[in-house]
Amino acid sequence: MPGEPGRRPDALRELTARHGGRGGLLPAALERVRAGTAEEPEEWAPQVAAAAGLPAAAGLGPATFFADLAAPRGERHVRVCTATACFAARGGEHLAEVERALGVVAGTVDEAGSTSLQTVHCLGYCYAGPAALDGTLPRTGPDLADQLRGRTEPRTPGIPAADTTGAPVLLAGIVGGQDAWDVWRRAVAGLRPDDVRRETAASGLRGRGGAGFPVADKWAAAAGKPGAVVVANGDEGDPGSYADRLLMEEDPERVLAGLALACFACGAGRGTVLVRSEYPRAMARLRRAVERATEAGDLAPSAGAAGPRPFVEVVEGAGSYVSGEETALIARLEGARGCARPRPPYPTDHGLWDRPTVVNNVETLAAVPWIVAHGGTSYARRGVPDETGTKLVCLSERFARPGAYEVELGTPMGEVVTRFGGGLKDGRELVVLQIGGPLGGFLAGTALDVPLTTAALAEHGAALGHGGMVAFDADTDPRELMSHIWEFAADESCGACSPCRVGTRRGLGLARDRGGPGETYERLARLMGEASLCAFGRRVPAAVRSLARAYGPALEGWDR
Repeated sequence: MPGEPGRRPDALRELTARHGGRGGLLPAALERVRAGTAEEPEEWAPQVAAAAGLPAAAGLGPATFFADLAAPRGERHVRVCTATACFAARGGEHLAEVERALGVVAGTVDEAGSTSLQTVHCLGYCYAGPAALDGTLPRTGPDLADQLRGRTEPRTPGIPAADTTGAPVLLAGIVGGQDAWDVWRRAVAGLRPDDVRRETAASGLRGRGGAGFPVADKWAAAAGKPGAVVVANGDEGDPGSYADRLLMEEDPERVLAGLALACFACGAGRGTVLVRSEYPRAMARLRRAVERATEAGDLAPSAGAAGPRPFVEVVEGAGSYVSGEETALIARLEGARGCARPRPPYPTDHGLWDRPTVVNNVETLAAVPWIVAHGGTSYARRGVPDETGTKLVCLSERFARPGAYEVELGTPMGEVVTRFGGGLKDGRELVVLQIGGPLGGFLAGTALDVPLTTAALAEHGAALGHGGMVAFDADTDPRELMSHIWEFAADESCGACSPCRVGTRRGLGLARDRGGPGETYERLARLMGEASLCAFGRRVPAAVRSLARAYGPALEGWDR
């Protein structure tokens, strides 16, 4: 209730809730209008909000924040990836090639209004980049510009996936052909919510989205609270990672069964899956899987009919890296800008529309059916004592054998790179390895005797994140890579707090200045690391520091 201790008043949330929650429908309505106009959001977003009975600010906020809504749109809309793996694949040259091929500059529409070009950070084709989406059709490869021009045949290879454990957990349906809905049916027929929480606690499963919070503890915090909701976070935005795309496209039933089990464990009658707009194939496959599961009686046909079997809806994102953070994701689902919110209150107390809300990422939920079927102790035997289980790691296009590999946590990084990835293409030398996305961290190619665990990587200034691995050889200019990281940070900062909003732009200016970071950088890095509202701003200086240490003298001064 308003005024309750620990609550943060939110005028937009309360207003849209009074209007029947119509704020949650705004992004879809805004997208429909944006798709049919090349005008700026200021020209059409207020009218969309007014049609929903909301003030102009309710439409202008998301319309000017989310990349998909703010970007100009022609009849043919092309999104080209400029994220880390695609940058490594062609040294960033592919963007200029695409601009010349299409005759349009990124961020604009051509004079005829027929073609628009938008740069995005990761399309999930890191194993075959550089990549682009031509409407909803993917295009990949070094001849990307020629494919978009129609000079060569388009290539859209599927994700190479392999299990290295001998008994897959996450890839159980893809490699082993196991049906996750069978687990769900047995669970809802013969288990109690406490049983599912107990097995998950025994497994030691932690969130695979980067934070690593114990899953059973998060479920217990929401269990038994009226109106609880579980959100499957499919807003996988870490450049270099495509694990969630693999699971949502190739085994959506496992993701949905995991979500249903999480709802059952929390006593939630409703589940929501948020999928990145950059993943149109995953969106389509999940929606079809929801329809089939509803027809089969595994999911409820409506929120009013929900009981042990939850009602599940699939929602499309609108282009924002930070909206993968759980409070920003909740804001986006409510129809607001996807900005991080201060905590407390925590989502498990006051989340989506003030309901108790559990947010688990797709890979986390995909592990739950196996745990319920085989028992938590069986899962806990894998990995290492403090970090149990398996992880999907994604190797970028520079590797000899790029793809997604299910490995046990604790596997040496060197083994992942050489045994599974086969080293780099054409016998090239691995100079630097990025893990966990641009805000994860970097390791020198000669320092890979590190176990694949959050704790071990943290000791080396890196982070596990989503488990994406991007390789860099000697062709990459260290200073260009440094600028690339700061550009990503400046582009994707949500702007909710000044340490990150201002700090990322100042950092980018320093990175572009070949004179080095200067004396003020140490203070800037400390301010961002200590005062930023969410992990995005706090992780930028740490990622830059790890990059400088990996390259050594070439980036002197950035290791502060």
